[in-house]
Amino acid sequence: MEKWKRAVPVFRNLGADAMIVKDMANVRYLSNYTNDTGELLLFADGSAYLLTDFRFLIQARNEAKGCEVLDVAGTSYEALTAKLLADHQATKVAFERDAVKYREYEAFSNAFAQEMLPVDNILIDLRKVKTEEELALLRKAESIGDEAFARILSDLKPGVTEREIAAKLTYYMCEAGASGNSFSPIVASGVNSSMPHAMPGAKALAEGDFVTMDFGCIYEGYCSDMTRTVVLGKADAKQREIYDTVLKAQTETLAALHAGMQGREIDAVARDIINAAGYEGCFGHGLGHSVGLEIHEPPYANPRCTEIVRAGMLMTVEPGIYVDGFGGVRIEDLTVVTEDGYENLAHSPKELIEIPVK
Repeated sequence: MEKWKRAVPVFRNLGADAMIVKDMANVRYLSNYTNDTGELLLFADGSAYLLTDFRFLIQARNEAKGCEVLDVAGTSYEALTAKLLADHQATKVAFERDAVKYREYEAFSNAFAQEMLPVDNILIDLRKVKTEEELALLRKAESIGDEAFARILSDLKPGVTEREIAAKLTYYMCEAGASGNSFSPIVASGVNSSMPHAMPGAKALAEGDFVTMDFGCIYEGYCSDMTRTVVLGKADAKQREIYDTVLKAQTETLAALHAGMQGREIDAVARDIINAAGYEGCFGHGLGHSVGLEIHEPPYANPRCTEIVRAGMLMTVEPGIYVDGFGGVRIEDLTVVTEDGYENLAHSPKELIEIPVK
């Protein structure tokens, strides 16, 4: 069965007899069309249509199996969609409120006779449990990150800037087969490492710095994500204490992880360890999130998430401690949740690495 057919009962359960899909991750998942331009996928009366223009027709016809590919030349997306809805005698059309811009909504409203039903990302549930084919791509994507980390260690030297390290990570991943970054790499050194999402800048690495690197790539559409923190030179006692606390929090969370846990229960394992070590208030983000066609997908592991993780879902495990004016540590692995544990897709070492300074 074509994947798009799995979406039909989802919107029909809401009382709609057609649905417009504009979220490009959902378009790709349901149609196999891999471009990331603003195409429109329409489901109506047991049929699927991918609307595009001349620039992408050949690619769409080659990839979007099970969908009728239509050219919008000489018309518009809203006019062609309105005609298809009328042809199928649709009365209520659902659309993704987060993916349809207000200007598009106005154009659709003016063109459609049908009632428009705004919905949240109701199709994301179809993507949460990964297939074996997806897991193979995710393993490859994460292995590319491992390779880039192994290569970058020799580039970490006093005087090299954060921005240079970020650029080299991108290059190494693309050279290993990635099509690009899954997000802009984070490279934060010294006091900058106290900012969880610091942007790489012109700051030069210096002896004694923590260097936190959070990066990932895209391989065949699927994302990787990992973080490692090292010390340039010898770690002092405070750095080692912080690092060892984060590593303990991550290690014990991984040991506890299994299907059937709520996201907040996973988060609590790491958070309790960090708080007990005297760093309450220094771990201000959630422990993790799923990954797939997008770098941040549900379910999440944070103090608020009550969703239960199931076997085949992905979860990052990324505790951190961030001390303003001093620095910070984050260690992140990407895991596949199993019935009785997890599979770790990341294989880079996690013991504290001290980069020799010559």
